[in-house]
Amino acid sequence: MSTLVDTRPTVRRRNPRRVWKRRLSLALNLVVLVGLAFVVLVPILWMAQMSFRTAIAQFQMPPDWTRGWTLENYRDIIATRFQRNLLNSLIVSTATTLFSLGFGVPAAYALSRYRFTRGTLIAFWILAVRMAIPIAFALPLFALFLRLQLVNTYQGLTLVYLTFAIPTVVWILRPFFDSIPRDLEESAYVDGANLWQTFVRIVLPLSAPGLSAVAILSFINAWLEFFYALIFTRGPMMTAPVAIVNFLNYAGWDWGKITAAGTVIMLPVIFFSLLTHKYLISGLTAGAVKS
Repeated sequence: MSTLVDTRPTVRRRNPRRVWKRRLSLALNLVVLVGLAFVVLVPILWMAQMSFRTAIAQFQMPPDWTRGWTLENYRDIIATRFQRNLLNSLIVSTATTLFSLGFGVPAAYALSRYRFTRGTLIAFWILAVRMAIPIAFALPLFALFLRLQLVNTYQGLTLVYLTFAIPTVVWILRPFFDSIPRDLEESAYVDGANLWQTFVRIVLPLSAPGLSAVAILSFINAWLEFFYALIFTRGPMMTAPVAIVNFLNYAGWDWGKITAAGTVIMLPVIFFSLLTHKYLISGLTAGAVKS
């Protein structure tokens, strides 16, 4: 007597309660994401559309979207030589990014790999500089730079930005270097590589996500910085965020120029972030763990 065995795949029934909870969770997440996108994007889009509107149409209620569009606001900021201010921001931001990496990367590697007396205390004070209130440094730095003739110069403003950019680089990259197995470096030493060769060929490539993240953050922070630029620059040396102050006067605020200049300042940040957001996310979350 033969026994028949049912070889058909078993159909697993879904738990209706579990399916309902999953759908509810997805719906709530979608609502939260839409709400956050609304809060973040609406002010940006509102500023952008105001930059293309005439002074009358900007505050017209209810708004008439069929008329009142113009490029005059952008022509006006070009007439004020706003492009010079953009160039100043670009020079200072690029210099800050390069020098913060140049000094911060070796410092982070040293704190990660070498155990020396009071190394933890040194790391703490590096972080303390970054967490300090910016205004606490304003007067001492201004008095010092005034004597050194560094006020209203690219070098002076870059040095001020480095005061806060280097600690950020050190504290973001130190965990990356900690996560890299030392066996890889020891193998390179056995193969005849020196410290510099090991650092350049082994450590830095494995830390690429972290390097990308700190480079992006350093550039954006320097590009958008206002407080120190307002104190240490004036006239033709003003950066773009500070130059917007010129559009505020006792006669009134020229919202057309303000929003046009704000849009121009914002566009490079958005474009740069869209190009590098994958590196930024992976650099701040995934680390550089290699097995």
